[in-house]
Amino acid sequence: MVDHEVPEEVRRRLCLVLDVDDLVVAQRTARLLGPWFGTVKVGLELFSAAGPEAVTSFVEAGFDVFCDLKLHDIPNTVGSAARVLGTLGARWVTVHTSGGAPMLSAAVDGLAAGAAAAGAAVPGALGVTVLTSDDVADGGVLRDRCDLAAASGCEGIICAAPDLSATDPWSDRLVRVVPGIRMPGGATHDQARVASPRDALAAGADLLVVGRAVTAAEDPVAAAAAMVDHLLD
Repeated sequence: MVDHEVPEEVRRRLCLVLDVDDLVVAQRTARLLGPWFGTVKVGLELFSAAGPEAVTSFVEAGFDVFCDLKLHDIPNTVGSAARVLGTLGARWVTVHTSGGAPMLSAAVDGLAAGAAAAGAAVPGALGVTVLTSDDVADGGVLRDRCDLAAASGCEGIICAAPDLSATDPWSDRLVRVVPGIRMPGGATHDQARVASPRDALAAGADLLVVGRAVTAAEDPVAAAAAMVDHLLD
């Protein structure tokens, strides 16, 4: 598949994980795979290595940035950190819903305050429900955390594909971001609950977070193209 054949409606629903500790390597990977991915995920590893530039450089390159730092602390600390992150131009910032309503509200308010001070668009807070590395997600916990996210002003949630049905009641209020995406028959690595791209979208996912299924492939470009072909079949 060549670049111009990737429909933008597909590209904007795919997020590329950049879990490396070298910004130059991350930038090279994003340039290589950018034709297939409209969003890049900057997590703790890359942010710890490169700091705010790990976000701003990709914003400047035209990507939506999913800043996956999973904020979780007392509300004052989370609000202060969110205010800094809100200045960077990220599209999304993650925060643990297990931190409770005051903490989530502090994150939402902090992101808005930081964005306003910088003249940037306000990032959407994404509430992390249950990690995909957990074997089981209790339905009651999922419902409670979706309620918290929606009531606290989060724009979306992070959940595993098998949890999507439990989050359906909030599908009109919360963007649903799904990690743990693997091609059929592919290695699951350390993810306990995974799904194919097609199955995740069919179940209601809005944004698919794709990492080692592509980045660890022998030929990442071919793997990215195969994933898009899988979605278009």
